[in-house]
Amino acid sequence: MNLSDARDLARAHKELLETAQRTLSDAADSPLIDRITEHLGCPLTEIPNVALHLPSFEHVNLQRGVDAYLAKHTPDATWFGIAGNKGMLGVTDMLAEAITGSPYSGTYQLGAVDYTTVPTGPATSTEAVHLGLVCTSAPDGKPVVLAVQGAMEDHGEERCHLQLLAADRVTAAAIRQEIEQLMREHDVFRGQVLAYGISEHHGNQLVTFLPRPTLRASDVVLPDGVLRMIERHVVRSASQSRLLRSYGQHLKRGLLLYGPPGTGKTHTVRYLLSRLAESTVFVLSGEAMYKRLRATTALARRLAPSVIVVEDVDLIAHDRSHTADGNPFLYELLNEMDGIGSDADVTFVLTTNRVEVMEEALTQRPGRVDLAVEVPRPDAECRERLLRLYAANTPLELRSADEVVAATEGVTASFVKEMVRRAVLRHIDEGGTFDETTLHGALAELMAERQTLTRSILGGR
Repeated sequence: MNLSDARDLARAHKELLETAQRTLSDAADSPLIDRITEHLGCPLTEIPNVALHLPSFEHVNLQRGVDAYLAKHTPDATWFGIAGNKGMLGVTDMLAEAITGSPYSGTYQLGAVDYTTVPTGPATSTEAVHLGLVCTSAPDGKPVVLAVQGAMEDHGEERCHLQLLAADRVTAAAIRQEIEQLMREHDVFRGQVLAYGISEHHGNQLVTFLPRPTLRASDVVLPDGVLRMIERHVVRSASQSRLLRSYGQHLKRGLLLYGPPGTGKTHTVRYLLSRLAESTVFVLSGEAMYKRLRATTALARRLAPSVIVVEDVDLIAHDRSHTADGNPFLYELLNEMDGIGSDADVTFVLTTNRVEVMEEALTQRPGRVDLAVEVPRPDAECRERLLRLYAANTPLELRSADEVVAATEGVTASFVKEMVRRAVLRHIDEGGTFDETTLHGALAELMAERQTLTRSILGGR
């Protein structure tokens, strides 16, 4: 290398250093960093890492907790966002990149707030901050910045985050604790009917809201005294619960409804949920029984009074002697039912079509299942009540149901409901009087040889 080339290389190296220095200087003057550090009164490099990480379905409650905190301490606070290529980075990583001005991930600048929509009920939703920061203060006046970041499920991130930026860890931790308390006070899940669904990203489980059923006792057809017995065991007012506690009696209870498919077990559960309007309800079925049982019982304790409905519980609670691995899901169910304290106002409602394969440690031990009730095929009286119930909003003229009732001996409630529906269809298609003849026609159709599978599905003979 000659002297001229050496000078050119040295000049280029000097220009590179000067460019890097200007970049760092510009980053130090970044409006994003300035807005945070001017509020906090110290460099970001001196901020301790205090955060709250939550499952993605808690995003709505995180937003409600933060909103309540701001309303209490700094009602005029305004949110601001971060502009740049966010990718998979957390807020603190973006701020660190903004300070260093790394050319590999882009420069992060002051930007608009990112929002997302989160559900608050079966048919309601609200906006929540997906990525944003807000300057606020601690109760003692010390400055703090809150940063909220939602889950990035399309990248496999299943949690939402709250980052607390304050000059000292004690202040940040105290604010985190207050926000957690406010989240519980404003918990959107309380008093709702909830189930688990699957999101489109990586099969992540999400909490979904279900409408609460509205049924009357007259909508439930069971043998005399059965519904009253079930209600007495499960439906309890707050004052009754307080009296039970004062008498030293436990609140936790377990109900098992068993019987053939289509006899009305799920319908009975729906009626109970309409009576338990103040309780938070969790409905577990399918894959959620295996994957979300532990998380559900934790939420049920938090949101008590609550009800955990496990449909077709025999899928996870069959006799352990029938499986090579001893049925680990059964152990989890038993542990979760035992793990709820006796003073916790939590009710387990279990349903099964196959009580004969159930584990005796579940069905025959008080404290797990305190009441087991058979929901049988309807007798003649119940079949007539079902017939008139399902036809209540139709023009059916039926002076006597004796013949139809006798002809449907051994069928289930689902069968009677389908028979009425088909009779209505025949009446619509054929016209004329909607009477016992129309019902017999629908019954004959269901009892025909070609309908063998349909009868089996509906619980026919």
